[in-house]
Amino acid sequence: MSATTKKYLIRDYRARVGDAQDAVMVSIRGVGGIDNNRIRVALAQKNVRITVFQNNLARKAFEGTGLAKLTEMMTGPSALAYGKSGATVVDVARELLKWAKDVEKLELRGAVLDGQFFEGKAGVEALSKFPTKDEALATDVTLILSPGRKLLGAVKGPGGRVMGIIKSVEQKLEKGEAISKIA
Repeated sequence: MSATTKKYLIRDYRARVGDAQDAVMVSIRGVGGIDNNRIRVALAQKNVRITVFQNNLARKAFEGTGLAKLTEMMTGPSALAYGKSGATVVDVARELLKWAKDVEKLELRGAVLDGQFFEGKAGVEALSKFPTKDEALATDVTLILSPGRKLLGAVKGPGGRVMGIIKSVEQKLEKGEAISKIA
């Protein structure tokens, strides 16, 4: 392959992945064509892209990026799975784990999240247990609102009782009843 062709391929690899810094590396050696297509279609529906790279050119393309750590795992037919349009690497890991159960030949080699490397299938499983961005934001919002909710409940509880007493006194006075003193 000529040097010019290699430059074009490296540029194409960078363009395909875009600004993705997190991804999962898989080996597709031995995966049949039908299973391969089923995996790709199912992942595409969930905004997950899977791309096969030529190993040496991928190493050059991802040099100096967050994906550089994954290139160490590139031996034989390797594919990079990464999220597009809101799909996070945690979503990618979860989907690939489901497919790894159905397709025995699909090997999970590792993943990268925010520069942290997760090695092998065990690493991808650990990554899949992380919360997604939306789940983490929901947890944060709950934690932030929780003290305020407790404070409001504490203030509202006794205040509600006092208001109930005042309302009953008001109703008695409107009816012309006498208010008795509680001993």
